[in-house]
Amino acid sequence: MSTGAGTAARFDLPEIDEFTRPYWDAAAQGRLLLRRCGECGKAHHYPREFCPACWAGEDRVTWETASGRATLYTWSVIHRNDLPPFGERVPYVAAVVDLEEGPRMMTEVVGGGVEVPELRVGMDLEVRFREAAEGVWVAVFAPAGG
Repeated sequence: MSTGAGTAARFDLPEIDEFTRPYWDAAAQGRLLLRRCGECGKAHHYPREFCPACWAGEDRVTWETASGRATLYTWSVIHRNDLPPFGERVPYVAAVVDLEEGPRMMTEVVGGGVEVPELRVGMDLEVRFREAAEGVWVAVFAPAGG
């Protein structure tokens, strides 16, 4: 993936297509979208055209706005990453969170004055959005109320 002639490849940018465009457009507006199955009722993240739980097709799975609330499931502090632009951000906290609606999501924990020793499994988090590139916003999480 390249951002243009003579520029370094970016490994943190999504490949936005017609199907995922609503997700990325919502993120740019500060909203986290999930997909929910009308057949089994389960929500999932990352966006897929079918339900990964019951395999219901695209006609049974719809977009919905998530609450933005989550709890910390696990994390790792990254001290070295040679892929652009991650090396400029080290150290950072790569994390897996449990969204209030049920799905697990890979993300990053940021801000809120939380130092790594203060992180704990089950801690309450809220979604925030960071502009990864012009017009491309990604969901990250911060301590609730922070």
